[in-house]
Amino acid sequence: MNEPEKRVAIQLKMKIQDASDKEVNHIKSTGVFFRKGKLDVLRFEEKIDDVEISTLVTIQKGKVTIKRSGGISMHQQFRLGQITENVYKHPHGNLHMETFTQLMMYQPLGHGIPARLNLDYTVKLNGQDERKHTLELMMIEEDPE
Repeated sequence: MNEPEKRVAIQLKMKIQDASDKEVNHIKSTGVFFRKGKLDVLRFEEKIDDVEISTLVTIQKGKVTIKRSGGISMHQQFRLGQITENVYKHPHGNLHMETFTQLMMYQPLGHGIPARLNLDYTVKLNGQDERKHTLELMMIEEDPE
């Protein structure tokens, strides 16, 4: 069953760690959430270093997809215990991206209950050493106006 779109507040925290360095990014935004059958979908806009990016996150049992378009472009897929590949396109060139998902947990959006998505994964860019990534996404339904 399809549900009507809901406006949501979004908090996204991404950590990247390799042997000697750690990078943490926080994004707060608002977006649109809807459920289409067994698929949960989130759409939002973000701005990184003056670059506008449209992000589409789709969540279903055993699979999460993050598609970004605009100043950068990628179509990253997460499947628990599997390697997925895509091309990360940005103004400075293209990078081959290999993702291995180690943890995938999702608590769906409910009435008065925030949605939470947690992903732990490794990424290899152009065959370089892998780096550990953690993604924590929280969505909170905004009050209808």
